Amino acid sequence: MSNAIEVQGVGKRFGDVVALNGLDLSVPAGTVFGLLGPNGAGKTTLVRILATLLAPDSGRAEVLGHDVVREPLAVRRRIGLAGQFAAVDEELTGRENVEMIARLYRLPTAEARRRAADVLERFDLVEAADRRVATYSGGMRRRLDLAAGLIGRPPVVLLDEPTTGLDPRSRQELWRIVDELRRDGTTVLLTTQYLDEADRLAQRIAVVDRGQIAAEGTASELKAAVGTTVLSIRLADRAAAHDASAALAGLGAAEQPHVDAADGEIRLAIEDPRASAEAVRRLDARQLEIASVELHQPTLDDVFLTLTGRPAEKGPTEEILEKEAA
Repeated sequence: MSNAIEVQGVGKRFGDVVALNGLDLSVPAGTVFGLLGPNGAGKTTLVRILATLLAPDSGRAEVLGHDVVREPLAVRRRIGLAGQFAAVDEELTGRENVEMIARLYRLPTAEARRRAADVLERFDLVEAADRRVATYSGGMRRRLDLAAGLIGRPPVVLLDEPTTGLDPRSRQELWRIVDELRRDGTTVLLTTQYLDEADRLAQRIAVVDRGQIAAEGTASELKAAVGTTVLSIRLADRAAAHDASAALAGLGAAEQPHVDAADGEIRLAIEDPRASAEAVRRLDARQLEIASVELHQPTLDDVFLTLTGRPAEKGPTEEILEKEAA
């Protein structure tokens, strides 16, 4: 299978902050590829480079064989883009928004209207098509934004955290649309902080941290990388969390457990659930009182904590970094 996106050694800085640090990535054509990572990891910067909105400081990137720096117009003609916030005009109707984008693609008026009608139906926006976008819900605006991005029928779609802030029903609707795009042969690069979203949609996932790929594989492979089970222990005395961490060192997949001192919780990935009994024995030997013990399957935070050493939400967003460097 050929690759729709090729990224080789791409670097990007905002002042003293390194957003991308020699990142390499290959996205097979006709697949949904998920990019996971905490805020500030480099996901949005990469999407903006692929969309020709930012130029890389080093390395090269191609979309369908076209270099994003040397052939920006060719790249733009082949991509659709939807970000975390719907880029639609609230004063126009949904139909007017989509038809306007179609005309920017230089489609004839009749063809622009026909395609607008098609995408509005596909995204379940026909009933609201002639209402001002100011009356739309957040989920409807996000669907309209994606509809506008697909009006030119691009073979590659870049989705930058498209479900952030959406309610469960709206998330499910967008998931259905992404599934349909893949079945139609469209390549989708999806950035997200939700492992369940990448697990549901992506055939392959890369974890991005500090501007590099920290791990790559299927959702199952990434979960297995942090251990088959996660042990969470909450202490009766929150102040004893670091003492408990020292007692449990070396018991899990990582050398040191993760400590949430504010909640008095220690979390560590383990290969054998019977290690929980050993953990209890170690804490009891130090007379550290336990409030609760829980075993569960790895979550997004567990993957991030093991691979990056921090939860998904930590770190400044790349939009803030870019503004500070401007």
